[in-house]
Amino acid sequence: MNAELSLHGRPIASVFELLGTKENDITFSLGWALAQSPSLRSGIMKAIFPNEDVHIDRVALQERSGGAGITDIELTGPAAHVIIEAKRGWQVPTKDQLALYSPRLKAGGRRLRALAVMSECTPEFACMHVERHVDAVPVVHIGWRELARLAHAKHGTHAEKRLLAQLRAYFERIVKMQNQESNLVYVVSLGGGTPKWSTLSWIEIVNDRRRYFHHVGRKGWPKEPPNYIAFRYGGQLQSIHHIEAWKVVTDIHAEMPELTPGRWEPHFLYTLGPAIVPPRVVKTGNIYPNGRVWAMLDLLLTSKTIAEARDKTKLRGRDD
Repeated sequence: MNAELSLHGRPIASVFELLGTKENDITFSLGWALAQSPSLRSGIMKAIFPNEDVHIDRVALQERSGGAGITDIELTGPAAHVIIEAKRGWQVPTKDQLALYSPRLKAGGRRLRALAVMSECTPEFACMHVERHVDAVPVVHIGWRELARLAHAKHGTHAEKRLLAQLRAYFERIVKMQNQESNLVYVVSLGGGTPKWSTLSWIEIVNDRRRYFHHVGRKGWPKEPPNYIAFRYGGQLQSIHHIEAWKVVTDIHAEMPELTPGRWEPHFLYTLGPAIVPPRVVKTGNIYPNGRVWAMLDLLLTSKTIAEARDKTKLRGRDD
């Protein structure tokens, strides 16, 4: 009988959890499992090439090739070459990022080639934000939930089945954690004017400089930076951004020279990722003009109003 294992007071259900849950941790865990499990390799190949019987005999992690960038995972076999780009949360690679890898696939000369994007995104979100083809190379999205489903060995050794059971437990932990954290968006109202201490308008600060800042922990503001932030103005949701980096500053002029020099109270200064633009109009709804709310990312993109997404988020939290 096994003994219970915990790390920092949290039960550990999988050896993969000892690596962690950062992007590289997920990539390395998946790479190890792919190298050890023929069933997992076969399942992923069927998801990418449904009408082909593909054999993979090499798994490579973080390969570098000239100016083609560093790949997360590469799968190669006699007839196939697949590059996997793994993302934590709802962030997906841009077309330009994927285009870095297409020459590498074409140079390999294999008949079957594809780019596979793996993330927490739902299929509906991926259809809107993940390219279908890049330079004539097909792009396939596989969500972490789908990957957990693929990590089943109907046949194979007991060791392989145990490995995949641990991988499923690992991905289920990641999905649960991301549902509770990464998918939550802080929605703020953005003024249309230009502050007297800046040569940039609030909209220009966000759209042109990809920056945003607010007081640290002042009443009504987050005490910790969120993973995602969204901006509304003109009566509707305008954009959602992943917060790629943040710091606490007291002199924002040192970071943004367009702002007047001077000492400020501590502020969070965010560096914003590319804009996720709603595919249709999402009105504000019943929210105070300057009100700030929390909403789940998927609900923001599927609700008619921000207020509706906020209310559904609260209901989802009660259900959990």
